[in-house]
Amino acid sequence: MTVNALNIFKNRGYFFQCTDEEALNKLLDNKKIHFYIGFDCTAKSLHVGSLLQIMCLRQLQKLGHTPVVLLGGGTTLIGDPSGKEESRKILTEDVIEQNVTSIKKIFSSFLSNEGDNKVVYVNNKDWLKGLNYIEFLRDYGKHFTINKMLTFDSVKLRLDREQSLSFLEFNYMIFQAYDFMKLYETHDCLLQIGGSDQWGNIVNGVELIRRTKSREAYGLTTPLITTSSGAKMGKTEKGAVWLDKDFLSSFDYWQFWRNADDRDVINYLKLFTELSEEEIEKLSQLNGANINKAKIILANEATKMLHGKEEAEKALETSKKTFDDKSFDENLPTLEIKKSELEKGISLKEMLIKIGFATSNSDFKRNLQNAAYKINNENVTDENQKLNIDYLDGDTIKLSFGKKKHHLIKAI
Repeated sequence: MTVNALNIFKNRGYFFQCTDEEALNKLLDNKKIHFYIGFDCTAKSLHVGSLLQIMCLRQLQKLGHTPVVLLGGGTTLIGDPSGKEESRKILTEDVIEQNVTSIKKIFSSFLSNEGDNKVVYVNNKDWLKGLNYIEFLRDYGKHFTINKMLTFDSVKLRLDREQSLSFLEFNYMIFQAYDFMKLYETHDCLLQIGGSDQWGNIVNGVELIRRTKSREAYGLTTPLITTSSGAKMGKTEKGAVWLDKDFLSSFDYWQFWRNADDRDVINYLKLFTELSEEEIEKLSQLNGANINKAKIILANEATKMLHGKEEAEKALETSKKTFDDKSFDENLPTLEIKKSELEKGISLKEMLIKIGFATSNSDFKRNLQNAAYKINNENVTDENQKLNIDYLDGDTIKLSFGKKKHHLIKAI
């Protein structure tokens, strides 16, 4: 029985818009294709906001199609204006190259590097860096009109607010279209997938291939994922929820999903796990306190995919010990400090800022007034509180922020 890719995308919530749904549906049913998604390299890690795109890569690869991961080593030098209210800071080539190397590692947790349809990695710096500008404008500039580019939401937003949109950023749209054409030439890439804010850029690529190659290619966009409260997916008060294992522990990643709003849980199960629709339907019947069962399953499944089954089980066990037994657990995030420093005494405020439990002095005071901090499960009331060896339980001190965030300080 043939599994219909677009039906899966629609049922899981991945589908937003398509340049030619009927033709793409037929193509995916009858041929195994190369398709790609591009990722900017503005940081050393992607965060949960990119996870929907990664799940699209994973789903189509499992159906036998070949995913092409485009790392934007070239376009990141310019900056994508899509969905941005201001220009991005320009990064150096060395920084971008380091980011490319770091980001590439993330995909190995989600995509297969074996078989006929193993993941392919490309860096658009390889073809953009050596472009002759005059030849590029002559050969491709004629295929783009300023009139149409001004209608794109990413451009209209900035212009309507009378915000600056540099010519540098304006070129990004042309380069992304050129990327699609280049991947069509080198990998017979027939589909580009991206977020809904990329629609204009993707359509440009489809039309460039049609005009220069007389061939049909396709574009598909995914919806913008926000929380039920309207917040952007993947951000917390502690910052971004990183996908790099060195940036965020498996326990903190597990906790992010465990702490999902009740209203978001079923949607997240569809988007970010591979549970069957039948299993998710059963979980959707849970209500009241029982919804926590669905949250734990969500946290387990999402963490297993990124960090592996063993780390997911450790995170669950750590959570049980921390919240049920009220005991310490070695799998909690841990900061090691010299015992000699504890003997002298360390400012609690500085330590809480260091581990991300406060963003500033004023944030610390505000949280303190709300009785948000605990040392070894005891409330803190003194803003001049010091950490010292008297708080050691064995060689460890547990710091807590609210009911769900904990960090160990280990004396060495």
